[in-house]
Amino acid sequence: MDELKFYTYPSCTSCRRTKAWLKNQGVEFNEQHLFRETPSVNELKKILSLTTHGIDEILAKRSREYKTLEVDVENLSLSEFLDLVIDKPKLLRRPILTNGKSIVIGYDPDGLKKITDYRMESLGNIS
Repeated sequence: MDELKFYTYPSCTSCRRTKAWLKNQGVEFNEQHLFRETPSVNELKKILSLTTHGIDEILAKRSREYKTLEVDVENLSLSEFLDLVIDKPKLLRRPILTNGKSIVIGYDPDGLKKITDYRMESLGNIS
């Protein structure tokens, strides 16, 4: 069974909407505060491996943190990028929800339906 991991920040509107959607659907998830418990290098690599657009998909380019960066993210190595995000987790788009096989970034009801339907199907196949 795949556990749903929900990377969140409580004052984020998209995070609150996603959490409410999950609770309304009765979906269980493991919640992790993005800023207090920043994802590890391995977690970030896994998240990146599930994206279709890589770094661009998880980077909060409209954030104040991104706009005040004094480094060109495009020229960083993967290792340097991961170190930067661990140091400045506000650079991550949020929320991030993953079951280890797929990912939903931001509040996306269609994506949430797909990731939870997949999980519900796999739970139904257990019995």
